[in-house]
Amino acid sequence: MSSYNFTPGSPTSAEGFGEELPHPKHVRRFTGFSPAEIKSIDSVIPLKSRETWKKFAVENFTDNAGFEKGFVRHVETTLARSIYNCDELAAYQATSNTMRDNLITNWNKTQQKQTTKDQKRVYYLSLEFLMGRALDNALINTDNRELVDASVDELGFKLEDLLEQEPDAALGNGGLGRLAACFIDSLSTGKYPGWGYGLRYQYGIFAQKIIDGYQVETPDYWLKFSNPWEIPRKEIQIPVDFYGHVEHHKDAHGKVKSTWVGGERVIAVAYDFPVPGYKSENVNNLRLWSAEPTTEFDFAKFNSGDYQNSVRGQQSAESITAVLYPNDNFDSGKELRLKQQYFWVCASLHDIVRRFKKTKRPWSEFPEQIAIQLNDTHPTLAIPELQRVLVDLEGLEWDEAWAIVTETFGYTNHTVMQEALEKWPVSLMERLLPRHLEIIYDINLFFLQHVEKKFPKDRDLLSRVSIVEEASAKNIRMAYLAIIGSHKVNGVAELHSELLKTTIFKDFVNIYGASKFTNVTNGITPRRWLRQANPGLAALIKSKLGSDDYLKDLTLLKELEQYADDEEFQKQWAQVKLDNKIRLVALIKKLTGIEIKNPDVLFDIQVKRIHEYKRQQLNIFGVIARYLQIKKASPEEREKILPKVCIFGGKSAPGYYMAKLIIKLINSVSEAINNDPDVGDLLKVVFIPDYNVSKAEVIIPASDLSEHISTAGTEASGTSNMKFVMNGGLIIGTVDGANVELTRECGEDNIFLFGHLAERVEDIRHEHRFSGYKIPETLEAVFDAIENGSFGNGDEFRTLIDSIKYQGDHYLVSDDFESYLQAHELVDEAYLDQKAWIKKSIINVANTGFFSSDRCIQEYAEGIWNIEPIEQ
Repeated sequence: MSSYNFTPGSPTSAEGFGEELPHPKHVRRFTGFSPAEIKSIDSVIPLKSRETWKKFAVENFTDNAGFEKGFVRHVETTLARSIYNCDELAAYQATSNTMRDNLITNWNKTQQKQTTKDQKRVYYLSLEFLMGRALDNALINTDNRELVDASVDELGFKLEDLLEQEPDAALGNGGLGRLAACFIDSLSTGKYPGWGYGLRYQYGIFAQKIIDGYQVETPDYWLKFSNPWEIPRKEIQIPVDFYGHVEHHKDAHGKVKSTWVGGERVIAVAYDFPVPGYKSENVNNLRLWSAEPTTEFDFAKFNSGDYQNSVRGQQSAESITAVLYPNDNFDSGKELRLKQQYFWVCASLHDIVRRFKKTKRPWSEFPEQIAIQLNDTHPTLAIPELQRVLVDLEGLEWDEAWAIVTETFGYTNHTVMQEALEKWPVSLMERLLPRHLEIIYDINLFFLQHVEKKFPKDRDLLSRVSIVEEASAKNIRMAYLAIIGSHKVNGVAELHSELLKTTIFKDFVNIYGASKFTNVTNGITPRRWLRQANPGLAALIKSKLGSDDYLKDLTLLKELEQYADDEEFQKQWAQVKLDNKIRLVALIKKLTGIEIKNPDVLFDIQVKRIHEYKRQQLNIFGVIARYLQIKKASPEEREKILPKVCIFGGKSAPGYYMAKLIIKLINSVSEAINNDPDVGDLLKVVFIPDYNVSKAEVIIPASDLSEHISTAGTEASGTSNMKFVMNGGLIIGTVDGANVELTRECGEDNIFLFGHLAERVEDIRHEHRFSGYKIPETLEAVFDAIENGSFGNGDEFRTLIDSIKYQGDHYLVSDDFESYLQAHELVDEAYLDQKAWIKKSIINVANTGFFSSDRCIQEYAEGIWNIEPIEQ
């Protein structure tokens, strides 16, 4: 049977795609309402009920007394504690629940208003939402931080201590998830009707521990003390099927019908996460799905003594939403990843379609009411799933359904690397999702027929653009499916979008025309990444601009340029930076035991996901070169060497051997340099474990220089570069991703660029393969130091060195190394002139207005989604 064939009257029947049960007297129910239903129900509510409801309606707190009353109530009733055993964790939970009360009342009003207005709504599908801590963000966005700070002090606590009690929501890994979080914030702030859809991971990606220099993955128990910010929607339970087979039969009119008979079923349960807009009553929703079994416990097996198998169904279901990105080095890991992706898009689409069907509109209006954005290829299965729903379950003709699908979806690409584009084995798809594979084959067939008709003489083109990769083991190219099934495809930086059109997707540009492909350069929310992360700098900016309106219109920062030469302002600016560095020094000491005695030195930081293309290996090789320079320098020469602290952070994918080796090398170098008496305080190396949003909020404001040094043409955009610049740091980087726009906005004098350009990269790789290449002497010296045991067992790092010396140096470390060192020499020289350095810092911040996620959302809304804000 289909995933959506329910028994009438069952708990989930009201959630189905079929006809809903009649509701005599318009009884209230849990599935939400259409505008017509709201009016109809409103007309039959008795007057006495209205008056009683109004009399006891929940009111938001607006003053200290209101907050304190809510706090005490939650301590004593929600938490069942008292004044005598209310510790900091309980105080955090009570504060969060009191704040959540305000958000929920506004959330209810927002959802009702969006339903009543009945405007087009966007649904943002992202496998990651790296939200960070919610309490401080809610306090800032609702303009309640000072009020709550004073109140919790009256109640015997410090707000900063309570904020530290909140674990980071482990719903993402890196830039992809943080971008999605910024977008949800900006949708709310801009009053756009929009929801996010993701997964509620029980353990997230993992908690990173560093043991003997190696990354060790451990579970991240972020839900250990429950999550006060989520609203469980246990009544919303959506069945999702896997495996099984497809049955084909003809109906009474001779039309072939397809029915997917699933072989395994799990239940998707909804959890809602309210996301407030800045200084607005608008609160949008992030809906996360958790996987649960249809039957948790098999009593028959338990009674027969088969205790382990009695809970196997529960374990199998819950594994789907246990961990972000299961290790796919094994077939079972690949299968679990694909299961995860289908589970998520199936539940989300079901929810979206159910909501649309309540409006009683014809299916042709679906794209006029709904826009769905695919954040990378992870949600691409939504395309064949929606086609299946429309054709198999709703009875639409193929062409009519396909027109609806393509007008509904937009696809955001996040990589220009062909090897990074997601593919799934046909054999796995056939076993797990047999009906979807049939639909993908049909989509591909009709698409290739269109291509052949348009380009009849280009036979090679068909194989190049086919969704099905005809390799020794056939694969489904998910990016190609996303392009074919969407009406717009966007890159996330100007360079990236241009490379998409001229390299990996150039055939599709020829087929569809350039108008289908567009650019929306990424952005970040200044509420999180300036006001929350760097309150000292935010207050200083406010003192000059006269208000904090810039947090909603970031272009207002441009006014700071007039103070760039103001000596008093420069002193205040420098003091804010020093205070932030002192805060980071304390965090480093707490997490690593490494002591930095003088924070008033250059802080050089690279924190992001560990990957060869991001080139943390280039950075640590540069650190070793600096170390070797210090070791052989005379006392007089050492006097001229700029003291520096080099800080790294980030996680490697569990199965990514080379990235884990880079982490080990960084920690081995750190151990050697930090304990070398010849070096002293001239150079320190730190790896901060378990990098996350909360740590980023301490690390980023402290940076003098940040490293964004990916091989040109490999980083789609980057958003950490924007965060560092917005917090007054300077950048050393390649001409890659959004570094290009940062250079344009801030000026070439305020960024340190190096390395080969993207258009040369493939030519250089070709030369490596056929003409060979030479390793620079400076890099050979680094390799010699590693191999001779200066940083532990040299043989341990041979694979990393060999990948550069003998295996093609795919990421051009050797080609860019000399240029990288020269750029660092320019950094040292510039940092010595502190007045000029601070001026550069001020000018950079003044010119970050373009990099607001509010601007991104406006561009998506106008150019891709065709949605409008809902005014109060």
